Amino acid sequence: MNRLALNHIDFNLLLDLDALLREGSVVGAARRLHLSAPAMSRRLTRVREAIGDPLFVPAGRGLVPTQRALDLRARVTAAIDEVVGVFTTESVDFRTLERTFTVRANDGFLGAWAARLALAIAAEAPKVSLHFVSRADKHVEPLRSGAIDLDIGVPGSIEPELHYESLFKASFVGVVRENHPMLSGSADREITATEFISWPHIAAPRRGLAAGRIDVALEDLGLRRQVAIVAPGFQAAMAMAAASDLVATVPEPFVRWALALYHLRIFKLPVVTPSVEVCQAWHARHHADPVHRWLREHVSAACQTVVAPTSQGLGTSSGKPGETHSLGRRANDR
Repeated sequence: MNRLALNHIDFNLLLDLDALLREGSVVGAARRLHLSAPAMSRRLTRVREAIGDPLFVPAGRGLVPTQRALDLRARVTAAIDEVVGVFTTESVDFRTLERTFTVRANDGFLGAWAARLALAIAAEAPKVSLHFVSRADKHVEPLRSGAIDLDIGVPGSIEPELHYESLFKASFVGVVRENHPMLSGSADREITATEFISWPHIAAPRRGLAAGRIDVALEDLGLRRQVAIVAPGFQAAMAMAAASDLVATVPEPFVRWALALYHLRIFKLPVVTPSVEVCQAWHARHHADPVHRWLREHVSAACQTVVAPTSQGLGTSSGKPGETHSLGRRANDR
């Protein structure tokens, strides 16, 4: 049967036939469908015309199904179940779910949360895997095509076909190796802007440019730092700082996990810089998918485990985590 022929079929007739087959009488089918007996009788006439068979014939005071009706019983039940399934959200068995999610994120996020996220997901869905790719660009096309399931980072331009959820806001802090000469003396001593620029720096700015928010803030004071190295990401910047006297600046949540690993110390910057808002973004095609929603919930939960201020009382991650925004809306309009 072609699609043109389907246009002439009333699929409500399936429900009528199912009720008649289950009840075995017009009165019983009418009761099941909350109709009057005359109305159900008229529906039986329509079903007979559509099928081309009487379907039910008199037997004593009642009706009995024809062989054609008996042959259709299982198919009618299966057809109704299939149609209902199209309009019903299926439950997901995460223990047996097999799926690979591709997530685009920078190395700061990966260092702080990728392992934690993977462990949490594996505990519920051991056959689900995460494929992380570099956030070298912010193009929407991979999200549109399905090559990427989720993009995590500071949003670029806001795309109307994407959804955005704020994960956290983060302030930048300074990072140096343990026992760095700049931090000699009192542990809670504030670093001056002059001290800050007296050491060569490692920059890991967005889009790989040497100048960033800190340089703008320093320029307002008539100062300029020497950028000795432009690193490809925050993890590389922290590793370089741990192995030298160079100074790095990193969003605070990204550095906490690495303090013990790299033997680093963090300090409050001597200039005020705007915080960054990290969001997760996904295409509208995935918005209602229960499995994709489950992934996003895990990402949000993982990020909240380490966004409280550190015991050192430095700048802080705040904001409204878990705030979801509709198409075309920036997470936490700024």
